Amino acid sequence: MDTGWQYRIASVGGVAALVTVAVMLVNNGTVQAAVSMVPVIGRLPVDPPAGAEFVIEVVLTVTVVAGAFIPLYKPRPRRILDIIALAHKRVFVAVFALATIGYFDYTYKVPRLTLVLITPILLVILPAWFIWLRRPEARSERAIVVGDDPIEISRVAEAGRETDLALLGYLFPTRPQGHLGENHGATDADMMSAADGGYRIETGLDQLGGLSRLEDVLVNHDIDTVILAFGETDRAEFFGTLDACYEHGVAAKAHRNAADAVLLAEDDPGVLVDIDIEPWDIQDHLVKRAFDVGFAGIGLLVLSPVIVAIAIAIKLDDGGSILYEQERTAVFGETFDVYKFRSMVENAESATGVKISDEDEGGVDPRVTRVGRVLRQTHLDEIPQLWAVLSGKMSVVGPRPERPEIDADIQHGVDDWPKRWFVKPGLTGLAQINDVTGKEPGRKIRYDLQYIKRQSFSFDMKIVIRQIWKVLADTMRLVTESSK
Repeated sequence: MDTGWQYRIASVGGVAALVTVAVMLVNNGTVQAAVSMVPVIGRLPVDPPAGAEFVIEVVLTVTVVAGAFIPLYKPRPRRILDIIALAHKRVFVAVFALATIGYFDYTYKVPRLTLVLITPILLVILPAWFIWLRRPEARSERAIVVGDDPIEISRVAEAGRETDLALLGYLFPTRPQGHLGENHGATDADMMSAADGGYRIETGLDQLGGLSRLEDVLVNHDIDTVILAFGETDRAEFFGTLDACYEHGVAAKAHRNAADAVLLAEDDPGVLVDIDIEPWDIQDHLVKRAFDVGFAGIGLLVLSPVIVAIAIAIKLDDGGSILYEQERTAVFGETFDVYKFRSMVENAESATGVKISDEDEGGVDPRVTRVGRVLRQTHLDEIPQLWAVLSGKMSVVGPRPERPEIDADIQHGVDDWPKRWFVKPGLTGLAQINDVTGKEPGRKIRYDLQYIKRQSFSFDMKIVIRQIWKVLADTMRLVTESSK
């Protein structure tokens, strides 16, 4: 992939050329005559522009579309799926802008038929253009080593030399893990002279700076693979590096000793194993996201009367706040805020000093309010989490997210626990429909890993159906008990 001004010039020029060709194509008399025979679309007036009018239409369309695509002109490696999604978003922004210009100023109006015909064309050719620009060059696979342990860096660097990877250097933090002995050549002078304040160690590789320069290095050196060499795989830097690889479409490898903390792309007996940082394929990912948006959107709309009723009931019960906020662990160990209808007394944690678990159920806890007991037994307290699904922080199906401090406690006792962080957390999952909670981390991780290995859209649907049936059964049981 070209970098710098080469990429910018090529991307802008390509967009301008492709949009010009698309406008010329849809304004062809033969094309418009053929399209006029299509139901509904045929009702739009056929009036191909000519002369100055055509030039104005081309210039206007190219200017608006090229302006809408400004975020994609930065030479940043991206996953193919992200390129497609971002390009589609910018196409719709451009089309909306063109329609708005035509609405307010008829002189520079792009005909409605032109807009209708050009939109699907741009949705195909512009993402394809940026994917083509992202194509790898015909060269050896470029790799860097990223880590905080000098011994581990030396070990993976030696293993990397035995592969076809072209190792360009390493990134090292300002504070290493473990002891820097004399064998690694670390001195105060080296530490001060190293770029970004990172330590300089003797590995036979160039020192490229500290971890804060990771994204710049990935772009400027057009990196294909990152080899992780961390002393502790549960450190924030470890999963932060994986997150950067995911965002930039860069492959990741690790020493086989770290296999307990990562998802493997396949059974690999080699010293360096491939990490599966994107376990969903593109087709399933698109379908899954579409289902998440549809499920959450329709759910919030249909349940809006229930949401209002619950809010009123909570206020009438004790007059406290309606929602309860908690921090949860997301993909790659990051965190996000999740909301639930408050089912306990106000400030229950600070008042009692007892943490509220994600999966505390029933009304045994004296802190649970009267309304809260009903909400928990019917799972209605989970409704606000549909907003997290709609915004993309969660999915409908996935490993249930835990609180960061609970995750930290569990992962030291359950080796495979961090593998849950390679997929988006969900409202429900395989563990939930089998009545396994975070209080049984050993059983829970087995169900979560089983889901990760079997995950597919059809498997998600089976879990959703079982969860809905479970909710209905719990609700009916509550109604039956109340009527006695």
